Amino acid sequence: MATQADYDRLGAWAVMLEPGTDIDRTTCRRTVPLEVLSLGMPRTGTLSMQEALSMLGYPTPYHYVSIFENARDADMWIPALRAKAQGRGKPFGRREWDQLLGHCGAVTDTPCVYFWRELLDAYPEAKVVLVERDEDKWFASCEGLLEGVLNPFAVWVLRFTDPGWFGRINNCSLLWIEAFFGTANLAQAKRNARQAYRAHYAAVRATVPKEKLLEYELGSGWEPLCEFLGKRVPEVKFPKRNEAKTTQAALGTLLFKAFRHSLTNVAIVAVVGTVVGGSVWRILF
Repeated sequence: MATQADYDRLGAWAVMLEPGTDIDRTTCRRTVPLEVLSLGMPRTGTLSMQEALSMLGYPTPYHYVSIFENARDADMWIPALRAKAQGRGKPFGRREWDQLLGHCGAVTDTPCVYFWRELLDAYPEAKVVLVERDEDKWFASCEGLLEGVLNPFAVWVLRFTDPGWFGRINNCSLLWIEAFFGTANLAQAKRNARQAYRAHYAAVRATVPKEKLLEYELGSGWEPLCEFLGKRVPEVKFPKRNEAKTTQAALGTLLFKAFRHSLTNVAIVAVVGTVVGGSVWRILF
């Protein structure tokens, strides 16, 4: 049973400790305006930015952790990633984004940031926040993320023994890594990471009009963000999450939950197999 310490340790990732929702986003529509696109790469304070945007009143800012809460989101992200990165299927337009992100007033983190051009086209009125990090520090953090996601046991075992939850999440992770870094091979993804990082920031800066873009530096507090967004400065400190530490704890919890699901799934298959096998034996013999 999860304790308060578990929730504190996992932060936003603590949604994994809950049963989760089962929402089919294809049945949804936009209910709130999407006003902010926070387009910093993963591992650039996206958890802190998600919390900050929520505190400023933007409903349910989307982050990769949102998929852990509603794994069925992956059923839309996966075809979107395949369409853009692999040319398989129809690219998403405003209708599909309203279905998938219609409950969100802001977005941050992957896979949203991979679709930054598409989201800009769909929501031209949205303001853009770009958080960059020292490249060496980002790369060190990104390495840990890649190693966790591309863990062979996760990719080759748990993805198949827990298809309903972990399989969806991991398939989505593999696709966004391949999309961003050109490969889901761990060694090659690390080699490609720095160039992918530079290319992303250069492209966003070259595309977004200056008056719609805030280059925000973590640690600079509420003032520049609130001034840019036209929001009142909160009377509390700007959230600061240790993403490396939190994500490491989350990966452990993720694998444990997937393993627990897998044991249940394997047991069910074994029981069904035994019953069916016994019935066939009695019929034939």
